[in-house]
Amino acid sequence: MGREVLGGAPTNSNAQALCRRVVGHLPLLLAGAALLAAVPRLPAPANRLLANGLLRELAALGVSAPAVAVACWAAAVAAWAYAVSRPRPVYLVELSGYVAGEAHEASRAKTVAHFGRCGRFSAESMAFQKRMLERSGLGERTHFPASLIRVPVDMCLRTAREESHAVIFGVVEDVLRRAGVAAADVGVLIFNSSLLSTTPSFTSLIANRYGMRHDVVSHNLSGMGCSAGIIAIDLAKRLLQVHPDTYALVVSTENITLNAYMGNHRPMLVTNTLFRVGGAAILLSNRRGDRGRAKYQLIHTVRTHRGAHDQSFTCVTQEEDAAGCVGVSLSKDLMLVAGEALRTNITTLGPLVLPMSEQLRFLATVVLTRVFRANVRAYLPDFRLAFDHFCIHAGGRGVLDELERSLKLSAWHMEPSRMTLCRFGNTSSSSLWYELAYSEAKGRIRKGDRVWQIAFGSGFKCNSAVWKALRTVPGGEDGNPWTPELDVLPIHVPKVAPVDETTYTFPDGVTYKVEEVLKVNS
Repeated sequence: MGREVLGGAPTNSNAQALCRRVVGHLPLLLAGAALLAAVPRLPAPANRLLANGLLRELAALGVSAPAVAVACWAAAVAAWAYAVSRPRPVYLVELSGYVAGEAHEASRAKTVAHFGRCGRFSAESMAFQKRMLERSGLGERTHFPASLIRVPVDMCLRTAREESHAVIFGVVEDVLRRAGVAAADVGVLIFNSSLLSTTPSFTSLIANRYGMRHDVVSHNLSGMGCSAGIIAIDLAKRLLQVHPDTYALVVSTENITLNAYMGNHRPMLVTNTLFRVGGAAILLSNRRGDRGRAKYQLIHTVRTHRGAHDQSFTCVTQEEDAAGCVGVSLSKDLMLVAGEALRTNITTLGPLVLPMSEQLRFLATVVLTRVFRANVRAYLPDFRLAFDHFCIHAGGRGVLDELERSLKLSAWHMEPSRMTLCRFGNTSSSSLWYELAYSEAKGRIRKGDRVWQIAFGSGFKCNSAVWKALRTVPGGEDGNPWTPELDVLPIHVPKVAPVDETTYTFPDGVTYKVEEVLKVNS
């Protein structure tokens, strides 16, 4: 007759009865396993008494010592499986934003003068660009590459590389220095630049420049628009789940030299008045030891892609005009497309971050409109209840005005985005990091605060990243791009700020005036 103990040779019926008994006493077995695991840490007399007493109680229930061993093994396997299946936390250790030298600063009058003197634009196109500059929200100290503020302009691959190299090397060296991390310790390298992709790639350039190790995991992203910075962060997060105990370096920038538009097609001229030189480097880590010094922990990334819709796909496109000049064309449907992408994105993000009261209100309006066909206004949740700081892509004043209205944000919430647009212009995928750096410089980031980054890009895409501050970040840190100007910020940016062309004169004494050119042509 078979024995009813694990480790013996029971018959089929007895084995089934034993399995039922083990399952029935599984909570007791697991508790016993936990107690036995704690036995070695008890004093010698006590651990012997406890172990012997526990085994006698289990034996009285018909459960042998091998059954307890199996339970211990199962508990260990379950604990191991739980530990390895949990996502590794991703920390933001340090970030850096690029600030070009004074030689690259271009006031709005200087911008108009150099565009006018390059001889590529008609008088009507110059008048249009001037009007756009007056309504753009840009200030007097944005940066252009040297290639575009020379006479004549020098747009070629050599000068494009000079621009990108200055930005990339500047932010990479700064972020590694401030974080105290060697380039050889970086295991993941991600670079994004939408409109310029060279051979060898920019990731190869960085690896070569800083002597990174041979097994560094590198990705070079291009063609993904202004939202590529969050895409790069999302990719880094996923890679840090499978490459333990390492750092990820993310570098985001855009090249202006080869992508200034030198034609007269109006939908392409708008980009000349908005895009400026800039870039950022972000150092991420999945090392648990870095939690104590990291600034933020990445909580969520939500990516929305509406490329399947023709209207979304064609609203931002790089193309040639009738004269063969290459530029980026912005559709008049851009604001509508961006609004639809944002609604789709926050529908996914909302349940992850909003308090239950806001979720219930939103759900109630959905049920009323879709089930009962009631004519009620859609409820937009109050995201101020979920986030303390908002970093909205500084794509232009119109974009910021619309999001301020739709999300019901205050001027204080919008300040980082508006000041970034004013001081640095639209720096594409790196603008979000200038905005976060602004909040840091102003001493606004407190431990436990939550930050929402929202980016829009061609395709059309809307991407979000949610960060939680792990510590209070002191204002005015050395190396922060905003620190030298804290005393004068924020400044008032009017909706329309006329350009005084007399404030800039070329070295030969000539002052360019759009109105005079229009009179001559007429």
